[in-house]
Amino acid sequence: MVSTNDLRTGLTIEVDGEVYSVVDFQHVKPGKGSAFVRTKLKNIRTGSVVERTFRAGEKVNRAHLERKEMQYLYSEGDSFIFMDNETYDQLSLSSEQLGDNAKYLKENMNIHVLIYNGELMGIDLPNSVELKVVSAEPGVRGDTATGATKAATLETGLVIQVPLFVEEGDVVKVDTRTGEYLERA
Repeated sequence: MVSTNDLRTGLTIEVDGEVYSVVDFQHVKPGKGSAFVRTKLKNIRTGSVVERTFRAGEKVNRAHLERKEMQYLYSEGDSFIFMDNETYDQLSLSSEQLGDNAKYLKENMNIHVLIYNGELMGIDLPNSVELKVVSAEPGVRGDTATGATKAATLETGLVIQVPLFVEEGDVVKVDTRTGEYLERA
């Protein structure tokens, strides 16, 4: 059990039988009445974000997620196949379980799979990944002073906005939390 006064970003808790990760929290002490904690919680299983308010000092169950390093092998239809690096067992996750995270997966990439009470909940991606640009519109010469961007399609099918100097064949670093271009790798 953990007090709502001790909630921190990234902490995993169990509320109403569902496992949530704390995305944002705010302690509020109104002039009249008792204090409360306003939170944004991300459902680990579905990826949806909900807002929830708790009374200050209220106790919630802490969810202990097991993080196991696995290698992403390939996708087969709606399933994504992962291999345990220690036992070589293969497990699959559906595209619903992965959500938008599937757009950042490259074959043979090592990632952490989240397991709660023996059930696969999803994956925990690194903060950034390097992906190859497979198609990009040509940049217009002389249009670089404004910090203009153009659309580029990456090897996983993800489409992001990149600076005009990025061309087909370049490898770019992408932030997995925001989906934004970081730098050329």
